[in-house]
Amino acid sequence: MNSVDVAVIGGGVVGTATAMALLDRFSGLGVTVLEKENRLAAHQTGHNSGVIHSGLYYRPGSLKAQTCSSGRDALYLFCAEHNIAHERCGKIVVATSEAEIPALDALEQRGRENALEGIERLDAAGLRMHEPHVAGIAGLFVPQTGIVDYTVVTEAYAAVVRSQGGRVFVNSGVERVSRQSTGFVLETAQGKISCRFLINCAGLQSDRLALLCGVSTNVRIIPFRGEYYMVAPERRGMVNNLIYPVPDPAFPFLGVHFTRMIGGGLEAGPNAVLAFRREGYGRFSFSLRDTLEMVMYSGFRNLARRYWKIGLQEYRRSFSKGLFVSDLRRLIPELHGEDVTPGGAGVRAQAVDPDGRLLDDFCLVHGDGMIHVLNAPSPAATASISIGRTIAEHAGGAFNLNIR
Repeated sequence: MNSVDVAVIGGGVVGTATAMALLDRFSGLGVTVLEKENRLAAHQTGHNSGVIHSGLYYRPGSLKAQTCSSGRDALYLFCAEHNIAHERCGKIVVATSEAEIPALDALEQRGRENALEGIERLDAAGLRMHEPHVAGIAGLFVPQTGIVDYTVVTEAYAAVVRSQGGRVFVNSGVERVSRQSTGFVLETAQGKISCRFLINCAGLQSDRLALLCGVSTNVRIIPFRGEYYMVAPERRGMVNNLIYPVPDPAFPFLGVHFTRMIGGGLEAGPNAVLAFRREGYGRFSFSLRDTLEMVMYSGFRNLARRYWKIGLQEYRRSFSKGLFVSDLRRLIPELHGEDVTPGGAGVRAQAVDPDGRLLDDFCLVHGDGMIHVLNAPSPAATASISIGRTIAEHAGGAFNLNIR
């Protein structure tokens, strides 16, 4: 049996960043990352849009706002130091009607409260200076936004973990957790590992892992699939960088948008449809276990009652390229159906409480010798270094670890 001080479960961007922060902060600590897939960043991390978020949208003072701001700057520095391709390109948020102006005003105020310097209010002419093909009456230019490949970032975090004496194992899903006098025994697909302390960064499986560890929590992960289209190479010139709509305050997602990718492509999307499999990236992906667990949870039923109309609209758009393109054309009227082809998809692990409310902030839950990250959707990748440091700080107090 291998023995380690801290086992970090989950080999995505948050798990590897947490391991990196633990090794940096505490002397002589043995840290192992356990990933159930055959590669790192296999799920949320490797299926996101690659945006380095500015921190524009998040409630001032929230953990999201705090960690996104500091994590964004730390990520830019990390990428520069490790020669990871990235770009601080900025984005525009576009209001296409007078009805959206109050929400745009509120967004501008929130950005200033979150200390985003250089935000520029744009009129229609100003929008076209940044994005000549966009249609809108007003907008915001947010210079802090950027792009990167988070799979590359995660691999770089893992390389730092290994260089500092930590270990990273793939094909090592945790199947059983049992307590012993000195901590825990984790039964994995590769054998048993004993650890003094455990940190759960399992993303789409985080609530199940918490229950496996005996931690009672009333929140559950509800998966939402986001589907993308790819813009044809000859039409990518219509978008210079990133173009976002003003988000609907009645809906917890940002709406379809245009994102230039660090590898040279241009994505359009995503939508947000309820997924019937936690790790299902296809339109017809289905898991009986995942679906039954979801519909039996009171929080899901309350959520469905609140958002069923929007949910049906999202499903219609999922199955109708015409509707999807119609929404995209609100931002760029020159775009047509033949200009886009189906792209990839991601699944967001969204924690929901029993009343059907989507948790708005990151959520860390403590147990005896454990920390569980039960809600870390976007902007978790952007904020990953800062989230990792926050978790390490929590661990120092909860686990009584020795600071370097």
